[in-house]
Amino acid sequence: MPKAHGRKSSRLLLVAAMLVVGAVGFAPVTAWAAPCEPTDKIDGSTVETARRKIEKAGYRQVRNLKKGCDNFWHGTAVKDGKTVNIVLSPQGTVMAEGD
Repeated sequence: MPKAHGRKSSRLLLVAAMLVVGAVGFAPVTAWAAPCEPTDKIDGSTVETARRKIEKAGYRQVRNLKKGCDNFWHGTAVKDGKTVNIVLSPQGTVMAEGD
């Protein structure tokens, strides 16, 4: 296969994949998370442990939990009828994002 044809096929596949993702309704990614550094000390906390701690703090419908290189868990949850962005610190403190 000539190189030009291969590049064209790759571009077409990329465009097709983008159209599929857009049709499914995923939001476009605006920024990429930086990979963890080799010196980052990642603890052994799990998503289920984080979820339990957040729920114990009075939040419900805990979703989209992601752990950062700094061991903080970020996600969304519902409290007092409002959906908020939440953070769980490595020390176990649960707070609304931005507090």
